[in-house]
Amino acid sequence: MEELLRLLAEDAPGSELARAAGEDAVARELALRIRAGMDASKKREAELSALVDVARELASARDPGGVLHTIVHRARTLVGTDVAYLTLYDETRGDTYMRATDGSVSAAFQQLRLPLGAGLGGLVAETYKPYWTADYPSDRRFRHTLPIDDAVGEEGLVAICGTPLVVDGAFVGVLFASNRTRRPFSRDEVSLLGSLATLAAVTLVQVRAAAETAAALDQLSAAHAGVEHAAAAHDRFADIVLSGGDVDAIAAALAELLGVWVVLVDASGNELANAGQVPGTPVPWQESSSGRLTRSGDCWVVAATAKGERLGALVIGGADDLSGADQRIVERAAVVTALVLLFRRQAAEQSQRAQADLLADVLSGSADPRTLTDRLRLLAPNHRNDRLVVAVCRGDHSGVLARLSAPLEDRLVLSGPYGGDLVLLFTRTKAVSAARDLSDLAKRSGVTVAVTGPAAWGDPLVEAHRQAVRLVTTMVRLGRTGESATPDDLGVAGLVGASEVDVHAHVQHILGQVLDYDADRGTDLIGTMQAYFAAGQSPTRAATSLHIHPNTVQQRLDRITALLGDGWQSPDRALDVQVALRLRSALG
Repeated sequence: MEELLRLLAEDAPGSELARAAGEDAVARELALRIRAGMDASKKREAELSALVDVARELASARDPGGVLHTIVHRARTLVGTDVAYLTLYDETRGDTYMRATDGSVSAAFQQLRLPLGAGLGGLVAETYKPYWTADYPSDRRFRHTLPIDDAVGEEGLVAICGTPLVVDGAFVGVLFASNRTRRPFSRDEVSLLGSLATLAAVTLVQVRAAAETAAALDQLSAAHAGVEHAAAAHDRFADIVLSGGDVDAIAAALAELLGVWVVLVDASGNELANAGQVPGTPVPWQESSSGRLTRSGDCWVVAATAKGERLGALVIGGADDLSGADQRIVERAAVVTALVLLFRRQAAEQSQRAQADLLADVLSGSADPRTLTDRLRLLAPNHRNDRLVVAVCRGDHSGVLARLSAPLEDRLVLSGPYGGDLVLLFTRTKAVSAARDLSDLAKRSGVTVAVTGPAAWGDPLVEAHRQAVRLVTTMVRLGRTGESATPDDLGVAGLVGASEVDVHAHVQHILGQVLDYDADRGTDLIGTMQAYFAAGQSPTRAATSLHIHPNTVQQRLDRITALLGDGWQSPDRALDVQVALRLRSALG
């Protein structure tokens, strides 16, 4: 007996224990039982030690993929099988799908999905209980399906053990250990796999929660950064508005903040501001009708609206994508732009009303001239009380101001409706120049424009306006609508409507080209014209009175036509020319 105890203490193998017991069967059986218990304890201790190692390894994992790889690798090693694998529960589809394998060689098996209740794994997933079999293909306890049996057969699996992954009653998945040859699974092995599954389930849920928390923190951080970025943009836009900046400053700030190019157009598509856009790039300004940012090809478009009215649109380019925060910045820029456009329009409307009121007081001649001058300085600070040219536009003049050419727009002092017409007052120009510049505008707009002046501020300006009204009325009666003219352009008709006539200026206006030609070359085309009209516009009789050949008269008439233009011999023009010739003779 002492020998048996010594051998047990020395951890001797069972064969030595049997030899030492000799013929004593009771002692031999007792020693072997003690030996088996000690072996079982050592195995259990090794398994517990392995589980502690697994727990330590799982605790160091930071992503779900790493956790799953650790689980299946350890399951295969601890249980000692050919293959280990793990399926996860898909809440959307209500089944489990293969997520991680160790030792698998079949692609079909690695992509297998297991409906609840189908196969061994489906039964584990449905009941939350472990199941195992030494020979799965022939085990009729499980509901076999063709996809599952084909995948299991392709992998060559025979013995399978599956345990559920459950945390706080929530099903996570199934952990499997499987062999390619027939073998039983002991309850200790099932328990070991179950302990590993429990440990894996808790770790997997924790890692998932940690990953979700990290993602939420990242989103929160990004959102916070986006809020700060948006707040900085808002402050930038507010500073621009408060400092009196216009829409071009807003477009430039937006382009700088987002690293893009920006184009602002009005409701008709006319460009109002451009910050970095490449010339020739299409601008899809009509794509958006709301304050929400819209993608259009390679551009982004948002309408600038106020009081339900579309005032324009911001077009953004040069960015493949815009974050949510950046999109909100663009939409905020559109709101600020709409406000600036609305303020600008209201200011323009107020200015136009103030101009119209001042113009009405000036042309009525009933207000104090000094008060009118003070009001003019407020509305037109650059005006130096110069003599003004008056233009009276009759007809549909709604778009005249918007179509003024740059030279006239720069010289415009006052404008507004008066007596049913649109009245424009220009400075630093002559009536002839203004009429010429307004000629194309009259044709395009269909208005009739009479131009008089220049006249000094006060009563002379009132009289110049009255003369322009008489002139435009005469033009309409003569059928010269859609034209721009001074009194001299109407010849005799213009003289009739004038309260005062500058005869020298009128003669120069009608005959100036011919007079200048005679002065430069020493010719007498004016004398030829007088003889021509005195002869009843007969070149032959004029040649006789001038004692020259008729061909010479014709050559002089052709020269006059080149100077005055075709039609000077027509009845209307001929009358004007003859009156100018008579006035010249009267002046001596």
